[in-house]
Formats: sequence, structure tokens, C-alpha cells
Amino acid sequence: MTGIKTTGEKKLMLFSGRAHPDLAEAVARELGVELVPTKAFDFANGEIYVRFQESARGADCFLIQSHTRPINQWIMEQLIMLDALKRASARSITVIVPFYGYARQDKKHRGREPISARLMADLFKTAGADRILTVDLHTDQIQGFFDGPVDHLFALPILADYVGAKVDRNKLTVVSPDAGRVRVADRWCDRLGAPLAIVHKRRDPDVANQVKVHEVVGDVKGRVCVLVDDMIDTGGTICAAADALFANGAEDVIVTATHGVLSGPAADRLKNSKVSEFILTDTLPTPGELNLDKITVLSMAPTIANAVREVFEDGSVTSLFEDSH
Repeated sequence: MTGIKTTGEKKLMLFSGRAHPDLAEAVARELGVELVPTKAFDFANGEIYVRFQESARGADCFLIQSHTRPINQWIMEQLIMLDALKRASARSITVIVPFYGYARQDKKHRGREPISARLMADLFKTAGADRILTVDLHTDQIQGFFDGPVDHLFALPILADYVGAKVDRNKLTVVSPDAGRVRVADRWCDRLGAPLAIVHKRRDPDVANQVKVHEVVGDVKGRVCVLVDDMIDTGGTICAAADALFANGAEDVIVTATHGVLSGPAADRLKNSKVSEFILTDTLPTPGELNLDKITVLSMAPTIANAVREVFEDGSVTSLFEDSH
């Protein structure tokens, strides 16, 4: 006989950076595993040190890190952890990025701009990632930036079912806050059996985060409008879109978004908005100052854990969402 046979079984190991420990622990609970003990700290000059306190040799490793503030630090930490796993002889490394940093820079709007979302994919690949598992990318084509499998998870089933259980569906209108979200809003319409409206916005090309005018396309008078977006950053776009809906006679406005980035003036804008409820997921930690009654946070941990299990067992991640497309 040539060679040696092994009787070893496959081993799943879950690792987490320091960006969003609550989500990592929730995913671990859903999987019925413990996070691998990790020593991680910053040197005086800001350099990051990481060491895993268990062997990862021959294991299928899943490394979760959500790119929250300070975003560049947590991206760098994830890259360093990837390198450590690659050098520790992991059998495979799946990067779990619930919120993919730099996803909005996915194309050149004008000359001499970077395509930073592509750079991110290249960094992950170079650092040692075999696969990316992420939630609600800003645009679908980012999947093509990574030279390997990308499992794209959707928050739509969780968000839409929550809204559908709360609101009279006969009065419901799904609203896309801009032309770019129409396809996602369409999926909401299919799931909830509701009509579609669109808020058409024109941006000021020379001022970041500044929108000039809003026009509502579709009938929203006397309706309960659900604004669907992938992220709320400063809150300017979504609150202005809500104001436009109220100005056009909407009875109530609910906002849903997968990623609550919630930078800068977002806290005040959400507090002062006429929107009755903001529904987010926990792909990013919600800042403490936003402990508002009208903010609801739903957990993506079961969805992420199910996807991890399918990847580990060579199952189908797509099957988790087949009824929502």
C-alpha cells in the first residue's frame, strides 16, 4: 500500500476579531460551539498583535469581523488574523464579513478615483481567504471582485416577515429610497404582496451626503410606507425620503435597513424624524446613544450560523433563501 490513510473528521472552528463581539458570540451559540480563545491587543504605536490559543491545523476556520468604527483598524485586524490562520495550516478559511467595508466605492464615478471595494477583495484573497460570507452587499456585482466563492446572505426574510406581521398588508406600500434599490424593493413587494413606490433623488455632485430634490413616483397617500435600504449612515437620505412621503400624504412611514452605520448626525436625525420605527439588524453594533424606543434591532446570527453550517457540511447556502427571491 502506498501512502497513509487518515481517520480524522472535519473540524469547524469559529474565530472573532474585537469589532463586534456580541454578534460573534450569538453566532457561536447558534452553532453550539465556543469562539476560539484569542489574544489580541494594540501596541503603543497602534500596531495590532493577534495569537490564537488553540491549534487550527487542518480545521475549517470561520473568521467573523464586522467593519464598524474605527473601520480601518478592524479591517486590518481581520487581515492579520487571516494571515495567522494561513500560517497555522488551516484547511480552509472563510471570512465572515456581516458588513463589508468600502462597499460603496464599487465603481469609478469620476476619473482618478479608486475602486476600493475591489481592493478589499484583493486584500482578503492575498491574506489567505478561500471564501467570503457576507450580508446584503451594497451592490451585487461586488461578488465578482473576489476570485473565489462568495456566499451573499440576505436580511430581507427576517425584516420583511417582521414588518408583515406588524402592519395591515392592505395599507402597505414598499418604497425604494432611490433608483438603485428598486430591485431589492421589488423582492419585498413579491414577499409582502404590496405595491411599489420610488423616491427619486437628485444629489449635489460637489457635496458629499447632500441631496437636492425628492420626487415620489407612485401612490402613497393614506398608505403605510416601508422604506427599504441596505444601510443608514448619517440618516440624511432616509429621513429626507420619509419627509417626502409624509409631504405626499403617507399615513405612516417605517424604515428598514440591514446595516445601521449611524455616523455623525444620525442619532439626532433619527430621534427628530417623524418615522414611527427604524428596523435594523445586528450586522453592526448599535451605538449606545441610540437607545431609542423607535429603533428595533433584529438578529442575523441564526442566518449566519445556518450559512456557516451549510458551508461546513458542503450543503447549499442558496436553499436558505429560495422562498425570498
